[in-house]
Amino acid sequence: MTELEWIEHLRRRLPAVHGELVLGIGDDCAIYRPRGAREDLLLTTDLMIEGVHFRSEETPEFIGHKGLARALSDIAAMGGEPKLCLVSLAVPKTWAPHVDAFYRGLLRLARQTGTQVAGGDMSSADRIMIDIVVCGAVAKGMALRRDAAKPGDAIYVSGALGRSAKRAYRSRPVPRLQLGRSLRGRASACIDLSDGLSIDLYRMCEASGVSARVERLPVATGATLEQALHGGEDYELLYTGPAGLPGIMVGRVVGLDPAALITFRDEPLLPAGYDHFA
Repeated sequence: MTELEWIEHLRRRLPAVHGELVLGIGDDCAIYRPRGAREDLLLTTDLMIEGVHFRSEETPEFIGHKGLARALSDIAAMGGEPKLCLVSLAVPKTWAPHVDAFYRGLLRLARQTGTQVAGGDMSSADRIMIDIVVCGAVAKGMALRRDAAKPGDAIYVSGALGRSAKRAYRSRPVPRLQLGRSLRGRASACIDLSDGLSIDLYRMCEASGVSARVERLPVATGATLEQALHGGEDYELLYTGPAGLPGIMVGRVVGLDPAALITFRDEPLLPAGYDHFA
């Protein structure tokens, strides 16, 4: 099964959302609403593995930065404010001398974004593996979700695409936290571009039950159109809403369609971004 099929399979097996859990599997973050609270909590976890998401030759500071940035991008996509994170780190014993540098990169980004490192776990392994849980918050009922795009909405991206695919493993992601917060109450739907525009737009359209037409894309310098369409790890935001939102308008939501039909320049655009199980 593909990654999308596995997620849907697991969604069917999990109990229905109830009580304080407002939103479970299927978005960038789960939404938990403590009884009587004025804020919703946003919960996300992100796994990063050597050889899949980075190379061991990358500097430890870069790996630490990227590990936290990927999870913070999920908070940004929900319009949230990061509060705290838990860091689980497994490394070969030969890499142990680099742990301080890893945390130096991670803690620098944590300070810049107001994210408190609250704990975690450490272990040895045959290669580097990092799992980061982030808890964020947003005003009650104001979280951006991927399931609310509407026909007639414009489609936006927050920046040029394909940069990470062109510079394999080397792009230092910048979570779009300020932009995400500015879109609360303005954008109808939002998702972070972690696996590629084609597959992430498909996920948004499928969740919202709509179809979309993409007319143009901002392609990063040195990247190809193919990389802008399908390359992963750009960590820009993809969002929908009325005309006049900040960002770059690339298309429009054109109608209700449970099959999530997407076209690019009037040709079908299939979800061909990164899939761990493809």
